[in-house]
Amino acid sequence: MSKTNPIPEGMHTVTPHLICAGMADAIKFYKSAFDAVEPIRLQGPQGKLIHACIRIGDSAVMLADECPDWGSFGPKIKYYPHSG
Repeated sequence: MSKTNPIPEGMHTVTPHLICAGMADAIKFYKSAFDAVEPIRLQGPQGKLIHACIRIGDSAVMLADECPDWGSFGPKIKYYPHSG
């Protein structure tokens, strides 16, 4: 039986996933500040980013707009309904 590699090709052991409001603006900043390249962007029906990926050097960073309906909050949200 062949062994499956748990780390996808082109990725590192840890791949960060960032969530914030206004992710499209954040991506513009990452492109300007870090010379990031954006190989993929998936927008939802209301224009929010449901998934994006940027590459900075040889590292990938996954990104999405916050979506409170899915329990996905950016760092500015003060209320976390799933926390104790």
